Amino acid sequence: MRKSVQRSTMFLGAAALVMTAFSGNAGASAVAAPGDDDELRLGYVLPETGQLAFLGPPMIESLKYAVKTINDNGGVLGKPIPAVVSGDEAGQEAVAAQSADRVLARGVDAIIGAAASGMSLAIIDRVTGAGVAQCSGSNTAPTFTDYDDGGYYFRTAPSDALQGPVLAKVVQEDGKKRVALVARADDYGRGLLESTKKALEDKGVDVVLADTYDAKATNFDQVVQKVRNAKPDAAVVISFEEGAQILQGLIEAGLGPKQIGIYGADGLHSAELATLVAPGDPSRIAGMKGTAPASATNEKFVKELKAFAPKLTELQFAPQTFDCVTVLALAAEKAKSDDPEKFTKEIVGITRDGEKCDSFAACKKLLAEGKDIDYDGVSGPLDFTEQGEPGQATIEVYTYDQNGKLQTVRTEVATGE
Repeated sequence: MRKSVQRSTMFLGAAALVMTAFSGNAGASAVAAPGDDDELRLGYVLPETGQLAFLGPPMIESLKYAVKTINDNGGVLGKPIPAVVSGDEAGQEAVAAQSADRVLARGVDAIIGAAASGMSLAIIDRVTGAGVAQCSGSNTAPTFTDYDDGGYYFRTAPSDALQGPVLAKVVQEDGKKRVALVARADDYGRGLLESTKKALEDKGVDVVLADTYDAKATNFDQVVQKVRNAKPDAAVVISFEEGAQILQGLIEAGLGPKQIGIYGADGLHSAELATLVAPGDPSRIAGMKGTAPASATNEKFVKELKAFAPKLTELQFAPQTFDCVTVLALAAEKAKSDDPEKFTKEIVGITRDGEKCDSFAACKKLLAEGKDIDYDGVSGPLDFTEQGEPGQATIEVYTYDQNGKLQTVRTEVATGE
């Protein structure tokens, strides 16, 4: 069960600050506390800048599309969701925390984000401590499963405890016997490294290196040298954008996808990776493989989202973000309240053990008829555990072709069993 303790009051003032956020004008005006006006107010703290800026557009546009879908179907509690309050996590803990404070000051009932697990850890106490719901569509660090959040934090992205075994399976199926693992030294990197390492060893694969690195470093030669010294036949790089430099170093050291197996995870799942690694020769990463929470398996959703936001080139975590918004809205409908203290208690239940429905409109109709619902999201069945996270996950196995183009190989359902 999720831990719940008496929350400190040190964060409660955040939602009742008196300020004019984002206006740039002098002066101040009072803002509403969460849950006091029967209007579901949402904000986000997502990467508009920083290392994960490529994830910003799909997540933000998906969030906006979810709000439009909800409002087109009568809104929540008979009212439309108002304009979403924005905040940039920027890949910096201090900036993410300041953004969270500004969003909270607008009296929101829930915050979507952050994208990076480390950035969510920088804001989670502020958000949940203020009695505001938080839902991330991309946090995968196992840390959050038992985090003391008072019952206010949820995620629609699967824990890396589910992704790691799939990544290990891909490596093992390729016949690799000696594997080097390198990961950024944060909760995301360490969590996925340990999950993958255990799964590889359970399959009889020799893990010859399992090391973390400082993601803020400017030079990764030492990381490359450690991999080289381990003499692996495969290397798994668990990183964000800095992974491009590591991949460059591995290729230059004769350890590219043409020489050994190279694998990544969701942090390297990007259509732009080939350009970042080898601008003049995208074929240099051809054959690289990896895993990520599935982003493009729901063709209907993908088509509709691209119609809403035609300029989108990335889709990573877009379905999971859409589901965050929808789950929050349906929970408020179920609770008949926009008070986070009330609707957060309904979130787990509406994702399992009820009559199945796969859209806000269909689920809202069932709720109005007094029925229990089981919302199956656009990212797949959620089936939340008591910890407020998916009990199973659809994991995409991806690769890069001879032109450096990102391709989906297949998807797998992971249950952790």
